[in-house]
This record gives sequence, structure tokens and C-alpha cells, in this order.
Amino acid sequence: MQSLAAWVPGLSGFAIGAAAGFAVRHAKLCSFGAIEDALMGGDSRRLRIFGLALGIAILGTQTLIIGGIFNPGLTTYTSPALPLTAILIGSLMFGAGMALVGTCGFGSLVRLGAGDLRSLIVILVLGATAYATLRGVLANFRIDVLERLSIAMPDGVSSDMASLSSHALGFDVRAILAVAAGTGLCLLAFGDARLRRAPRLLSAGVALGVLTVAGWIVTGSFGDEFDVPSRPQSLTFVSTIGKALYAGVLNVSNFADFGVGSVFGVIAGSCLAAWRSAELRWEAFDDDHEMRRHLVGAALMGIGGILAGGCTIGQGITAGSMLALSWPFAVGGMVLGARLGITLLVDGSVSEILQRGLSGLRSKKRPLD
Repeated sequence: MQSLAAWVPGLSGFAIGAAAGFAVRHAKLCSFGAIEDALMGGDSRRLRIFGLALGIAILGTQTLIIGGIFNPGLTTYTSPALPLTAILIGSLMFGAGMALVGTCGFGSLVRLGAGDLRSLIVILVLGATAYATLRGVLANFRIDVLERLSIAMPDGVSSDMASLSSHALGFDVRAILAVAAGTGLCLLAFGDARLRRAPRLLSAGVALGVLTVAGWIVTGSFGDEFDVPSRPQSLTFVSTIGKALYAGVLNVSNFADFGVGSVFGVIAGSCLAAWRSAELRWEAFDDDHEMRRHLVGAALMGIGGILAGGCTIGQGITAGSMLALSWPFAVGGMVLGARLGITLLVDGSVSEILQRGLSGLRSKKRPLD
């Protein structure tokens, strides 16, 4: 029987997740939508909002680290070795899967809260494949093959930009990097006149940043190590979805985990926001083609998210708030994967794209013959 203190992380995760789900649903914010707007429409407003969230998260998280609230070395994002091969492969897979589904893992939870039954299927497949990659049949390949191709940091330094820069320069530059990166990202958002007239978007960005910091505070300082021997964590929605699925099926005590609580919190918060705006309605697949696309995309996100070390929120904001070295590689890979996925959706199947490419090459060669 777990004590009441053991449930504090899970309940805190639920509250933080609910606030995040409500804010994002209320603002109609989506990470894939932000990437698609920027790549296809030249509109960077929603992308700037995620930059705002990251800027606030950096300022808050680095303040906690400097103040000794928690040890960054205990997190999963700053190990002394960078599994770059796994991150690059995984982020490409996650980005492509995100394009096929039309949103990320976090977005699927938000959609599910509003009654989208397609997202229920996505969550089940994403969670199952994520758990299989984390601890199941694909775990040995991940650990023994991909993660063996890691890049060791010099002298065992943590793989975050602040620690590496301080090691190279011989003095602590964490505060300087935090202020420069955090302030710069915030100014990119508030410097856009159109965004200053979009309070819902701005409030969602601020909420995501503040809630990421709140996650670090809850898990880094308030946990009872005798009841819940866990490492500091914050918002991320790949491994946590797998753990939530496992908790619901096999082990009820895992509901006390911060990440599992945040998964159910996002659904609840989104449901409340959709209900308040009269947008709560059931939706399902239009046909078998749409279902197949979602199934493939969910599997790619589940496997890819574990290899990449997180999703667009987990790597894009949470790892970014730690100034983790994995962050630029993971985010860049996800953006590239999303672009490839969009191309696949627009141009057809992989075989069709290859055939067109070969036809184009042949037509270019003919005038030279």
C-alpha cells in the first residue's frame, strides 16, 4: 500500500498536465501545425510561440539549477555520453510519423480530450511501440546497437551546453548562456506585432514554459525518495504514454508517477477547454486509408520518440530548458522528418516519389545523348 506522499508526483503531474492541455486546446496550438505553417506557408507565428515557451523554460530551469534546487546530472537529458545516432534516426522517424498523423503525441492527447477517437488508436499504438522500444522486444537493439554508438563527453562532463562551455572556457558560463538564450527567444515572440495581438497564443506559450519549470520543481525537490525513488523530470509525451498504458493494464501503482499523471491530466484539461467552447464532439476515421496512415504514423512516433529521447515537447522544450546537447539535433531531425512526411502525403507513396525522381533524371540525360 503506497502512502499519500507517494501519490504527490502523480497528482502534481495530473494538475500540470491539465493546465497544459487546457492552455494548448484553448489556443489551438500544435507543434506540427507550427512546423507546417513555417515550412509550407512561411508563417512563423506559432513556431515563435514554442520559442517563447522554450525561452521561459530556459530562464526558469537554469535559475533552479544555479540555485541548487535540483541536480541536472540526475536527468535523462544530460548523460556523459550523447547517443547521436539514435537521436538522429529517432527524430527523423518521429517527424515523419507526426506528419502522417497530423500532430505529435502531446497533440494526440489534446485531440483525444476533445473527443477524437482517431487519437485513441494513435495513443494506444504509440504507447505500445514506445514501451516495446523502451523495455520490450526492441530494447536490446536500442541499447546494444544504437546507443553503443554514443559520443562520450570530455572528462565525463554532462552533455549540456552550459557544462561543456564551462569546461572548455575554465569558468562557469551557465547564467550567461541562460540569459542570452532565454531572453533572445522571448524577444522573438514579443517582437512580432501580430503575436502581441494574439493573447491566447501568447498565454499558451507562457503556460508551457512555466509548467515545464513547475515539473522540474515538483520532481526535483518535493518528492519523497523513500516512497518514490525517481529522477527529476518534466513534460514529455512518448515514454510517459507507454508507461500510462502499462499502468492501466498491469500495475496500478505506476499511476503515482509524474509523467503518467501528466498524460491523463492533458486529456482532462483539453476536455474541459473543448467543453467550455462547445467543441466537444466525437470524431472517427473517414476510411481505411486514413486509419492505415495513422497506425503507421503512431508506430513511427512511438519508436522514434524513444530513440530521440523525447517528443516535440520532451526534446523541444523540456530538454531545451536544460540546454541539452541533444536538443538541436532532435529538433532539427523532427523538422526534417516532418518535411519528408509532408512530401510523402502530397506526392504519394514512396515508390511513386522514387519513380518520379528516376523519370526526372532520365529526362535530363536525354538532351546530352
